Amino acid sequence: MNSFSLEGRIALVTGASSGIGYCVAKGLAAAGASVVVAARRQDKLQKLVEEIRATGANAIAVSMDVTDRQSVNAAFEQAQKELGVIDTVINNAGVADPKGFLKVDDESRDFIMNTNFNGVWNVAQEGAERMREAGKTGSIINISSVLGLGVQAGQTAYCASKGAVLQLTRTMALDLMRYGIRVNAICPGWFKTEINDDYFNSPAGKEYIDRMPAKRLGKLEELVGPVIMLASDAGSFVNGVALPVDGAIHAALV
Repeated sequence: MNSFSLEGRIALVTGASSGIGYCVAKGLAAAGASVVVAARRQDKLQKLVEEIRATGANAIAVSMDVTDRQSVNAAFEQAQKELGVIDTVINNAGVADPKGFLKVDDESRDFIMNTNFNGVWNVAQEGAERMREAGKTGSIINISSVLGLGVQAGQTAYCASKGAVLQLTRTMALDLMRYGIRVNAICPGWFKTEINDDYFNSPAGKEYIDRMPAKRLGKLEELVGPVIMLASDAGSFVNGVALPVDGAIHAALV
């Protein structure tokens, strides 16, 4: 079981102020990693840092706007000075703006793509370059979505952005393998968070849950194990994979 340990690793989690990022950051710390939690507003991260440090693990918070190269570079530089070279990157920052294709204007499209795709690119490229320069092997995990594997009406830009993340992941895996950097993607299905809580408590939301193969939503903690596997030596020969964590929703997508 030692292969699942992240002792000695330095992990960055973007979009860590709530939801998936918040939970995954705590899981990485529990597995032994020093954790760098990032979001646009650093003040929102302090509670998370305090919770992680209370367990005896190491954590720092950095301010990062994934759409801004200078912000990304500055955050990596701060983390490197305080903890060392980041060798585990969890690209979790993401946004949504549900609209059908004919209702998606340029502003909405660019809002989605700049965060969900360009942001992943910016963070991954900066992280990989610093690992390469330091001669350090590592793992990059891009959080895509089950809607990167299949599609849903009214989510045009989101589906396109998450599908692009999967193709980026596969190409990065080939390009970065020579440096000992593995790149994989997690494709979450529907997990209950503050953002969708009201919907899934509504009659329409409950009906939608009943139509899911698992008849339930995922628990955020159920994402931690797959992420740790991909980040650790337990996943040392897993590369270029898009791993659904969705209760088989992807199997039912047409």
